[in-house]
Amino acid sequence: MMKDKMLETLRKMKDLKILVVGDVMLDRYIFGRVERISPEAPVPVVEVEREEFRLGGASNVANNLANLGVKTYLAGVVGADYGRHILRGLMKSAGIEDLTVEDPQRPTTEKARVVSMSQQLLRIDWEDKRPIEGKVLKELLERLDVDVDGVIVSDYAKGVVCQQLMDRIKEKKVFISIDPRPVNKHLYFGADLMTPNEKEAKQMGGDKPVETLGWKLKEELGLKTLVITLGAKGMSLFDREYFHFPAKAKQVYDVSGAGDTAVAVLTSAYIATKDWHIACELANLCAGIVVGKLGTTPITLEEVIREIEEG
Repeated sequence: MMKDKMLETLRKMKDLKILVVGDVMLDRYIFGRVERISPEAPVPVVEVEREEFRLGGASNVANNLANLGVKTYLAGVVGADYGRHILRGLMKSAGIEDLTVEDPQRPTTEKARVVSMSQQLLRIDWEDKRPIEGKVLKELLERLDVDVDGVIVSDYAKGVVCQQLMDRIKEKKVFISIDPRPVNKHLYFGADLMTPNEKEAKQMGGDKPVETLGWKLKEELGLKTLVITLGAKGMSLFDREYFHFPAKAKQVYDVSGAGDTAVAVLTSAYIATKDWHIACELANLCAGIVVGKLGTTPITLEEVIREIEEG
């Protein structure tokens, strides 16, 4: 029965239009081998074998949606640099509608990871966390004027998510979900869904047992629904009642991007079905797929269907 409901949900999701707003990022992976230590300092020398670019942050949320057949729009801020060309090329290839705004005063947020033998050795970040303002903010607010079934706010606290942005999103009168950052807790009041992980939930509500913490956050922020993702322990739903969904992962290899996948699937599946149990079961299954991959990697419709059919 659940198998049929999940497959029907995937079919319904293809009729949806969802806008993702937040901190778009470019993820760069530099893969190589280490065979010696540098004579200049006690650090490994990585001989580069290949390089990959992937959509990260809010862009990864959008990529997950697009891969599931959802008509997806992405609004955020990029720099006037070469990184924006790579990011926009990846968005075009994924079928994501580009609503990003260029800000010549900041770089495109980029995270470069150096990897050898499937182990991350180093991460290098290019970013500017100052709040957006002026012409850039005005243009971004204008780009939110698209007809959609729901909005996902993907907040990585890089300066895009602010009060003016949230006010404009709420004016749309559609389903709003939040992948939060504790520092911006005050911006999320009244959302239809919020999806913190356990660490973020505790930073916002205190070091309490998950069930107590969930009800506290839900009431304090006036949330209609709260889902706390718990990594290897699954996820907990706080709606009219509490329900825990055990994890579906066969193996946990890399948790990067699992939160992006969870909020994308929870939002689209609920809008399609109005059933939180189906949405959570499907999101749990999808998150279980991505944690078995290296780095920021979205799900694909084919692998989700295969996983469902295999039970």
